[in-house]
Amino acid sequence: MSSSAYRHVRRCVATVAVLAVGLTACSSDDGGGEGGDGRIRLDINGMPPNTDALELAVFNEEVEAFEAAHPDIDIVPHEGFMEPETFNTRIAGGELEDVFYVYFTDPARIIEQGYAADVTDFMDAHPEFEEIRPELHQVFQDEEGRQFGIPTANYSMGLLYNRDLFGEAGLDPDAPPTTWEEVREASDAIAGLGGGTVGYGECTIENTGGWHLTASIYSKGGQVAERDGEAWRAAFDSPETVELLENLQAMRWEDDSMGSEQLRTCEDLMIQMGAGQLGMYLAAPDNIPMIVRQYEGTYENLGLAPVPDGQGTLIGGEGYMINANASDEQIEAAMTWLQWRFVNADEIERRVLNTLEDDLPVGLPMPPTPDIWVDGATRDGVEALKAEHANVPVGNVQPFMDAATRIEGHIEPPRAQEVYAILDNVVQGVLTEEGADIRALLDEAETAVNRMYETA
Repeated sequence: MSSSAYRHVRRCVATVAVLAVGLTACSSDDGGGEGGDGRIRLDINGMPPNTDALELAVFNEEVEAFEAAHPDIDIVPHEGFMEPETFNTRIAGGELEDVFYVYFTDPARIIEQGYAADVTDFMDAHPEFEEIRPELHQVFQDEEGRQFGIPTANYSMGLLYNRDLFGEAGLDPDAPPTTWEEVREASDAIAGLGGGTVGYGECTIENTGGWHLTASIYSKGGQVAERDGEAWRAAFDSPETVELLENLQAMRWEDDSMGSEQLRTCEDLMIQMGAGQLGMYLAAPDNIPMIVRQYEGTYENLGLAPVPDGQGTLIGGEGYMINANASDEQIEAAMTWLQWRFVNADEIERRVLNTLEDDLPVGLPMPPTPDIWVDGATRDGVEALKAEHANVPVGNVQPFMDAATRIEGHIEPPRAQEVYAILDNVVQGVLTEEGADIRALLDEAETAVNRMYETA
């Protein structure tokens, strides 16, 4: 399974654990945030563990530099992110930090529970936040558009492909497929190379089949779940989904361009891609360095294009929220910290240089140059840093980057992991049973998802 998939599963497990207990907001500092020396104290989480010496050193350098620039603020770091075994305890005991890390799947429910501070009125003091893409901000907003947190990183799905196989199959590696019909055509051409080469791959187990199907549905402009009053209901039994599954079915059974083994993890696809035996699959940008470092791929051979059809894309990510019991002084200090650390051209450049020193990739749409910006000064600055310092062929991911600001992002549906587990059965049915009844599979899945939502 890819790192995105691993993070994705861990996020949703954490969310379930967090929301299973009552949310009792309580600032970690009973003194209203002011220490004995008159400084504003901020307890924050997100500090890397001692076992990750490299990341911890970088983090400590950032805290030291921030405090030097802001002597009135005292940053008190705590180890941990969104782990259920610690986060659950901190909530129950009223010990959650003043500034806390969340995944994109968490803010809506946390806002509903009144656990996070409303930071809307503090945004004007930090206009840099306006350069973050609005769909990412929306993850941290309530129905009235009030802001309750700051997005700091995200991923979105694209089409990862093998440039060498494209060339060998007579396809242009600089013009990857832009529609699912073109994916089928390219898959057939690549599989025609023989030697066990697979044109298009799909992961189908451990909830990844449903995860990828959700991304594909978004790419066609469809939805997986929709509001029904105060509740949710399934929305994936649609013409868009049928068309997607019919295309997948045709690649598998008519064209024989997907190979015979279909019960696979996303890690299986990365292994096959690194071995030069797979043409394409859906992935987030972080798959590229994993394939290179763990599975013998090369940056020169891997390309990343937008999701086919491009009417929407699945996004995930992370950000920070502020404890609802924080004082105004703490909220302002927290916003200053978040802006300095995450929306700061000087800090982005410093991270780029540190990344180069550690022989890690610079130039991909992922940290240290995350793809979270609207068109504007910050985005231009990040692109200039990539152009100056890139140690990977940026052109191979340029199609993905060019489309980033025009494709609408959609977060995961409510109770995503449970939905994905049910949709796994649909994808597996199509790929393992010749002539599978797509509409029957979708009807069965719809019934199961709606029953699950009714028990919420």
